[in-house]
Amino acid sequence: MALRTILEYPDPRLRTRAQPVTVFDASLGTLIGDMLETMYAAPGIGLAATQVDVHKRLVVIDLSDERNAPLVLINPEILEREGEAKTEEGCLSVPGIFDEVKRATRIRLRSHDRDGQVSEAEYADLLAVCIQHEMDHLEGKLFVDYLSEMKRERIRKKLDKERKERAAAAPAGAGRARRTY
Repeated sequence: MALRTILEYPDPRLRTRAQPVTVFDASLGTLIGDMLETMYAAPGIGLAATQVDVHKRLVVIDLSDERNAPLVLINPEILEREGEAKTEEGCLSVPGIFDEVKRATRIRLRSHDRDGQVSEAEYADLLAVCIQHEMDHLEGKLFVDYLSEMKRERIRKKLDKERKERAAAAPAGAGRARRTY
């Protein structure tokens, strides 16, 4: 397994619409392993393949504190949405930025597992929010797209400034306190 580079907003590759996974083989297993390792190292609770510049419909999520309960969703499709709530979200592709986004509180989802088997399941609360957030990435959409243009512009400028400062300084090893997907 290997760590992959997470693309950061406003990288235009984040706007690429992911294509369905059609081959369920060892290379897919390697990609899943790389994505989990990358997500855990970031640290985050969810990661879409688009965020690591692989434009396939693949999402990994792990909400467990022990980092030992990965959920792998391939070709996910929301069949039903229920309820609505505003939840604070963050994103590994928009580091250090958090804001409220309105999402369904319950979803019914169809997806494939790593062996290509199709199943349906219901998800609620934080897991439902995280799945919706990651699925947005597969459509080339970011959580900042739910914010006003003025907020997005401020975020773009802030991240540009931070990238310049990081490039000029030694790498910092501090992690983020909030959960990001």
